[in-house]
Amino acid sequence: MTGAATRRPNCASVMEVMEGSFRFAAIMQHPPSPLFVPAQRRPRAPALGKAMATIDDMDMAVRKARSGEGDCLLLWILVWSELAAFGALLVAFLVTTVVDAGGASLLRSHLHPGLAALNTVLLVSSGWQAALAVRGGAGAVRRPLMLAALFGLAFAAVKIAEYTVEIRSGIGGAGTLAELYFLVTGFHLLHVVFGTGILLLVAWRPSRANVVMIATLWHVIDLVWLVMFPIVYLT
Repeated sequence: MTGAATRRPNCASVMEVMEGSFRFAAIMQHPPSPLFVPAQRRPRAPALGKAMATIDDMDMAVRKARSGEGDCLLLWILVWSELAAFGALLVAFLVTTVVDAGGASLLRSHLHPGLAALNTVLLVSSGWQAALAVRGGAGAVRRPLMLAALFGLAFAAVKIAEYTVEIRSGIGGAGTLAELYFLVTGFHLLHVVFGTGILLLVAWRPSRANVVMIATLWHVIDLVWLVMFPIVYLT
């Protein structure tokens, strides 16, 4: 009797353990809902998203416009400063020819208007190619820019050959006018050489803004020569 009485608590404890296991399994299969559910981020409404995208696009467009205006202003400042510099040199040359008529006549006896006319044709042809580069599309830029640079190099070669002939013929006897002649035409020649290098650089890596910039500066160089040619060689 004592043995049977002592076994009953053990059987009861086993039953309790099994019942607890069944409850735990049931809880794991159907867990209770959590007390605190993290708030989910609401998606942005389509209309609001479109409005924000439009505002961003407008802001970017305004920034690009302001940047373009700044670049355009700097370009025109450079253009007018170059025109002012060449204008001052040409005025000084004209005044000196009036004051020193004998030196002017000696200077022109050593000049070669034929070579200068050839250079005029070369420079105008170069400017025409630069204009074609501006009008052309993205794939039609390199060729006219390369041709414009080629005409520029030809201009420089003819001008250096002209200098060589003039120096050998004794143009230095014209005194101050000879110095002004080399100053004016040499300053222009430096611009041609520099512009030719920029043309080649832009032809290598073209962009719309750079093509317009170099074409504008190149047309200024053309314009200066078209004014310089009659003043220096034909007046």
